[in-house]
Amino acid sequence: MKISETMIPTLREVPAEAVIASHQLMLRAGLLRKLGNGLFVYLPFGLRAFRKVENIIREEMDNIGALEFKQPVVVPGDIWKESGRWETMGAGMLKAVNRVDQELVVSPTAEEAFTATIRDELSSYKQLPIVAYQINTKYRDEIRPRYGVMRGREFTMKDAYSFHTTQESLDETYEKFAKAYRRIFKRLGLTVIPVRADSGAMGGSGSEEFMVESVIGDDTLILCPKCGYAANTEKAACAPDIACDKDGKPQVATTASIEKVSCPGVETIVQMEEFFKMPAQQFIKVLIYKAFNSELDLTNAPGCKEFKCVTDESGIPHYPESFFAVAIRGDLDVNEAKLAANLKASEVELACEDDVIKYSGAPHGFVGPVGLTKVPLIVDESVMTRNEDGTFVVHVHDAVTGGGIADVDNIHVEPGRDFTPFMTADVRTVVAGDKCPNCGAEFYSKKGNELGHIFKLGYKYTKTMNVTYLDENGKQQIPTMGCYGIGVDRALASIIEEHHDDNGIIWPMSVAPYQVAIVPVKYEGTMKVEAGKIYDALQKAGIETLLDDRSERPGVKFKDIDLLGIPVRIVVGEKNLPNVELKCRNSADMQLVPATEAAAKAAEIVKAELAKLNG
Repeated sequence: MKISETMIPTLREVPAEAVIASHQLMLRAGLLRKLGNGLFVYLPFGLRAFRKVENIIREEMDNIGALEFKQPVVVPGDIWKESGRWETMGAGMLKAVNRVDQELVVSPTAEEAFTATIRDELSSYKQLPIVAYQINTKYRDEIRPRYGVMRGREFTMKDAYSFHTTQESLDETYEKFAKAYRRIFKRLGLTVIPVRADSGAMGGSGSEEFMVESVIGDDTLILCPKCGYAANTEKAACAPDIACDKDGKPQVATTASIEKVSCPGVETIVQMEEFFKMPAQQFIKVLIYKAFNSELDLTNAPGCKEFKCVTDESGIPHYPESFFAVAIRGDLDVNEAKLAANLKASEVELACEDDVIKYSGAPHGFVGPVGLTKVPLIVDESVMTRNEDGTFVVHVHDAVTGGGIADVDNIHVEPGRDFTPFMTADVRTVVAGDKCPNCGAEFYSKKGNELGHIFKLGYKYTKTMNVTYLDENGKQQIPTMGCYGIGVDRALASIIEEHHDDNGIIWPMSVAPYQVAIVPVKYEGTMKVEAGKIYDALQKAGIETLLDDRSERPGVKFKDIDLLGIPVRIVVGEKNLPNVELKCRNSADMQLVPATEAAAKAAEIVKAELAKLNG
């Protein structure tokens, strides 16, 4: 392609709206333009790279036997009501009503659409397993879209879903996807960190995320330098640690009775440390949380009779709103994703002050675990753990807690003696410095962005949406499911984040919009003729080549080609002929080669780089 025949509107200045490298370079190199907040247009140069990412994903999906479908972007709201996510998906889901008053959804994800499609075609165990995928447009109404296509409102994803008769069959397909994802990211030239992850609103268990390191990452990765343990903070667990007293010794149980201490204004852990002259590890802080759409059975839970339990089209009883007290050691923080998962809730948030007082009797800062009767008490495993026989092991002793009334704290509180939890759970936020549960080494952390996520969904959607098949004995059964996603736009942006320098993009050969750029110093005379010969030879060899035929200064051309990130550059200059300059974008080295050999040499570099990425 000649530059004069395409559209590559490069920019010299960094657009003020762009704060990360990929967004800046995608705008400056003419890959895309903003049409609206969180909405982008891919221009021809950017679309070529986008399609290559898409095609690599498609090839690897086809290689493991996945079957490509094409779902509509706008789907009936009824299928979301069947799954139970019509109300629980939240404000991020864009809903619409058409002229005949049919409720519709602009797909934020495709579990419902694929489950409904397979349900209508499935009758026998002989049809399973089915592995289906699409590469399609999604829309999530992000409240604050940012970082270009890293977090836009409209985006493209590869979604895949598998349906199985047995857990063993699901496990086998899950592993195929895990290996395919590793091949995809290698071919894209991306360095990924596979981590254990929370399934979130998708549901299910057995979840792995594929992350890329990023200074603007939405996720914090918890990593072990010794055994390779890796998880995001929504899922990370750590080895138990010993709570110590003010003398640095392990805490021991007290026989002293609870005493109330007046402490007006002493609300935070830091203030408590100063007031009581005790370490935060000897405090138990209690927070009141509001949970949405909890599927826990709260029939016999303290104070839950006033919480309304409903059963909608999904057939799953749940509480649209409920409240819980969460107790955790004073030096630790509650991880809300872990809490939501343990409560089987779509999300959780800290209760407002009025609700804190309503359910605990005390304002925030003075809520305690003793005497709570209006809400179930969830106790983190840093405080106490429950054995299989129902007995407890206590880890925090002789504790200070909120007193249950304003400006009062309790001292000499013994978990198990003075309060009993409705449930114990790991809801602790793991941080760098905590110990690995596998090998005991100290964790370190990095920021990262998710590129892909694979789940074992189980029966979450097939049960609620009534998907069945007949087994070998003619008995009706429900299939189990897997779910596997990759963000195409985010993958493209992540490639640029990982592969760029001060001069512009440095494309991996597999996704470069063009593999070779020919830059005649002047597009005239002998230089034009020789550039044309090299261009024709590369085209015949099947190499994607960009010829800079513009009447621009050489410096402008070189800056543009570096900005565009074309992997191989051939400069045709009068002073070097019959030789030409050949340079790779990822190297400072330049070599002179005969013009007659330039095409063959460039093609050799292209093929070697592709073989390295695809091998």
